[in-house]
Formats: sequence, structure tokens, C-alpha cells
Amino acid sequence: MYLKKVDGPRAVTLPDGSIMTRADLPPPETRRWVASRKGAVVKAVAFGLLSREQALDRYQLSEEELDAWIAAVERHGEDALKATLIKRYRHPG
Repeated sequence: MYLKKVDGPRAVTLPDGSIMTRADLPPPETRRWVASRKGAVVKAVAFGLLSREQALDRYQLSEEELDAWIAAVERHGEDALKATLIKRYRHPG
């Protein structure tokens, strides 16, 4: 069996005891970002499955976009990533 060489771990254990692997990440060609995909990228960066730079490069994200996702999750949880709840969680300020 051949395993592709990757930089960093292949899997990480999350605080709830579940395991997140690179297979759980959205495909690199993702262009439609639903909350669950955004959440997976934020978790991968937060728990060391991907470095910030790897996430930016892999998904062609701007630093501002990734920072906004991370801040939303830190402040309000993953529900804040849902487009239908933007007005509830995002306010000027």
C-alpha cells in the first residue's frame, strides 16, 4: 500500500475524543463554502492538522477570510459560520 507523503500529521484527536483526519477535510478545489466545510478548516487549523499557511494555500483563502471564520467560531461557535445567521452573529464594531 502506498501512502502519500504529507507535511504534518495525518490525524488529530479533538477535545471531544473524536479523531479528525485529512480525509475529513473539504477537497482543495472547494469553491462553495457551507458552514460545515468552513468549520472543518477552522478545526484543522486550531488542532494542528493543517498549518494556517497550508489552509490558505490549499483553499486559496485570503488571510482576512480565514481570520473571520476563526473569530466567528471563537466568539459564537460553529453556528456563526452559517450564512443564514450572519445578521445574528456579525455586527459592526
